[in-house]
Amino acid sequence: MNSIPKVPKVLEALVPLVFLVVLLIISLIVFRDNGLEGPNQIVLILSSAIAGLVAVFRLGYSWETLQEGVVKSISSAMSSILILFLIGALAGTWLLSGIIPAMIYYGLMVLSPTIFLFAACFISAIVSTATGSSWTTVATVGVALLGIGKVLGFEDGIIAGAIISGAYFGDKMSPLSDTTNLAPAMAGTDLFTHIRHMAKTTTPTMIITLMLFLVIGFNYETVGNVADAQLFSKVIASTFNITPWLFVVPLLVIAMIVRKVPALPALLVGALLGGVFALIFQPEIISRIVGGNGPFYYNGFKGVMMALFGKISVVTEYEMVNKLLETKGMAGMLNTIWLIVCAMVFGGIMEESGMLKVLAEAVIRKVHRVGSLIASTAATCIFFNITTSDQYLAILVPGRMYADVYKKRGLKPENLSRTLEDSATVTSVLVPWNTCGATQASVLGVATFTYAPYCFFNIISPIMTILYGYLNLGINYYPQEEERA
Repeated sequence: MNSIPKVPKVLEALVPLVFLVVLLIISLIVFRDNGLEGPNQIVLILSSAIAGLVAVFRLGYSWETLQEGVVKSISSAMSSILILFLIGALAGTWLLSGIIPAMIYYGLMVLSPTIFLFAACFISAIVSTATGSSWTTVATVGVALLGIGKVLGFEDGIIAGAIISGAYFGDKMSPLSDTTNLAPAMAGTDLFTHIRHMAKTTTPTMIITLMLFLVIGFNYETVGNVADAQLFSKVIASTFNITPWLFVVPLLVIAMIVRKVPALPALLVGALLGGVFALIFQPEIISRIVGGNGPFYYNGFKGVMMALFGKISVVTEYEMVNKLLETKGMAGMLNTIWLIVCAMVFGGIMEESGMLKVLAEAVIRKVHRVGSLIASTAATCIFFNITTSDQYLAILVPGRMYADVYKKRGLKPENLSRTLEDSATVTSVLVPWNTCGATQASVLGVATFTYAPYCFFNIISPIMTILYGYLNLGINYYPQEEERA
């Protein structure tokens, strides 16, 4: 073992990556949608072991150095893990209090099958833009929209695709979004220059997305019907105390996030207020959940605690309705958190050993034109979303790598920041083992590969930014380059 580690060769860096991809394909074939239950986690652990073997025995790294990289990588995901726990708790108390059933109840009154997918995408986009958070949007209005879509007869995948498409529009364009602030910081431009420049590619992408969902909605043969929707509404109204006052809680959470209250305290307040509203509006539901006739304070405490940490379900006479009225609380997020930790182990070893950097630099050496530079940046971001399993690393690392390259080519930094968002931010949710993909699959209960084909906004965004690059549309040059052109 060398005292000074060697710089990895491209082939050496490819070994753990190829191993990961091959095993994930095998896992997908064998376990299909159940990969989140453990198979994908084991694949990531085995791939981490291969990366560690290459780093130690071929490159001369010590295990202590690699372990520091792993700990650093996992630490970077801790805020996401804490948010996941609180989303699970929030989902539990919002079901117990009747907030989510109320959203479904009123949604069924105003949304028709033909415009539902369009409306789901548009509503998600509005809420996400207002809050700056795709995760909060999906965990609140997204869950309710999924329930409405199921009642109307749409398949889970296409509903989730519409919700996620809208949610990631807001995540990309909102000045409150952390990724929208991170990308210009990495590229060296200011926030509003970045947003204005992004609008050139994001606006046509969103218009295309909404049109696709509108066309699909008018031509989709749903298995649901008006009678089903009326039945669901009737059962929900007879089971829960449905009142507009329940919307105070989600509106307050949205208001807190708009006023830049950090996500963790905002979600905690939302979860606890959901418990308070359950005590006020749904005491009978709490008694049913607890399964006892104890005093109010006993039943209330036990019922709210159960909703926060574990699985609860409200049982009615109709099995179809029962599927919408269950949640797993914090405990339901453990498989997702397990996956995130395993992914961070793999990403930490790959980054600490320099293997990710070598692979990215190999791509940069092939770049000669503006179009190919933007395409390479987008590909690198997607590559880091797959290999590091983290949206922020997929912005940070390529942002650092390409900043000087863009400057030397006479391209203003907003071109880089836009490409980072058009590719890194939106594609993270399409990777099952990425923190974003794992989270949305867990929150919605829809496998990543099931909803991914319908995330039109997320798929079209990187294509649009690459197309603009090759056609030299919406590209900002420094003045001397503009004169040459």
